[in-house]
Order: sequence, then structure tokens, then C-alpha cells
Amino acid sequence: MPELFAGLEGIDRVLMSIAFVVIAAAISRWQHSDLEKDLAVAALRSFIQLIAIGYVLELVFEMDVPLFTIAILLVMITIGGRTSGARAKKTPNGVMVAFLAIGIGSGLTIALLVALGVFQFVPKDIIPIGGMIVGTSMTTATLVITRLSSDFYDQRDLIESKLALGATSRQASLTQFQRTIVSAMTPIVDTTKTVGLIKLPGAMTGMILAGASPLEAVQLQIIVMYMLVGAATFTGLIAAWLTYRQFFSPAHQLVLELRR
Repeated sequence: MPELFAGLEGIDRVLMSIAFVVIAAAISRWQHSDLEKDLAVAALRSFIQLIAIGYVLELVFEMDVPLFTIAILLVMITIGGRTSGARAKKTPNGVMVAFLAIGIGSGLTIALLVALGVFQFVPKDIIPIGGMIVGTSMTTATLVITRLSSDFYDQRDLIESKLALGATSRQASLTQFQRTIVSAMTPIVDTTKTVGLIKLPGAMTGMILAGASPLEAVQLQIIVMYMLVGAATFTGLIAAWLTYRQFFSPAHQLVLELRR
């Protein structure tokens, strides 16, 4: 079994980093924010989860079985779908919408990366990039589903007025649809615009800390940024279309759930 930390130095560095959580908890207590328990639980959960996934990935990388790689990706997508769907309380079938959007969006992105030869379908490549893709897809799906459903509730009268004038459901909700896509894509677009100027992203920083040359790290980071833009685009469009479908009947009427 591999060593958990690289000697005493590795343990010391982890223990020292806990100081930041302690400081955050102290500030929370000082300001009476009552976040101390949440911070402690989050820190403990992240520690246990990361250690566990480290051992699992070590085993999967050694075995190099495609079925296990697919299984891990499906677990990521399932958890992402449940997490995103939990935020979609106003959307009928919100969990299913989130699961399908994240699954299809992530699957298309990974399939294109493999088909174009950017990465090989091996665990050490697919699982790390799959995690980044699913994470981005989950964030995008949550933004799209919650924003679009809220717009349908808040602007119900406007949409119904358009429907009464003969517009189809697509035409009546086009403004909300477009505005949602723009809102969901803005964070990833802004991040892509400013990458390297405001911050050095995680993939690039990790490679540099691991000893890779800055130019090698830049090459990987460019690939990562572009693939995340693709994942956000695929997922955003799918999530918006699926969410929109939940609120209209085949006869272009607002569904009853919207009126509760």
C-alpha cells in the first residue's frame, strides 16, 4: 500500500495547512457567524474523502481496467446530478434534468477529447480530467436550472401574455432562455479571458509544483480551459432545453406545477 504522506515533511505541511481552517473558525466565532461547526465538518469530510479517493485511484491506475474508469465517472456524474438537482426545488423532475444535463454534457466532452486524440482512454488521464469536466458541468447545470426556473416563476405573466397572443412556448420563453445561457456562461468566459493574468489555475500550478516546466504546464492548462468551455457550453444548452421542457405542455401551455 502506498505511503499516505511523503514522510514527516508531508505530514507537517498538511498539519500546518489546518491553521487556515482554525483561523477561519476563530474569525467566525469572533463575528458570531456560527460557521465553526460547518467548517470543522467540511474540513474533516474533505480530508477523509480525499484520502479515500487517493487509495481508490491508486488501485484503479494500477489495474487499468476501462470498466472501472467508466464506473468512477458514473459515480461522479450521479453525485453531481444529485447535488445540482437538490438546488432545483422549483423545477419539476429537477434531479433527472440535472443528471441528464451533466451526464450528456460531460460524456460529449470526454468523447470528443478521446476521439480527437487529446487524451487516451486510460485511468490516469480520463479520471482527473473527467472530475474537472463533471465539476464544471455541475456548476453550469445548477446555474441554468435555478436561473431559468426562477425566471419562469417571476415572469409568468409576461410569458402567458405572449402565449395568449399566439406565440409558441419556445418564442414566449426565448428571452429567458437566452439570458440564462449568457448568465451561466459568463463565469467560465471571464475566467478564460483572464487566465494567467489574475491567477495561475489549478492544473498549471499543480504541474509546476510537481516539477514540470512552466511551458509544459501552460500547454496542459490551455487544453483544460478549452475543454471546460466546451463542457459548460454542452451542459448549459442541454440543461436549459430540458428545464424549459418541464414547464410547458405539448399544447404550449404553462404546466400546473408553475402555478402552485
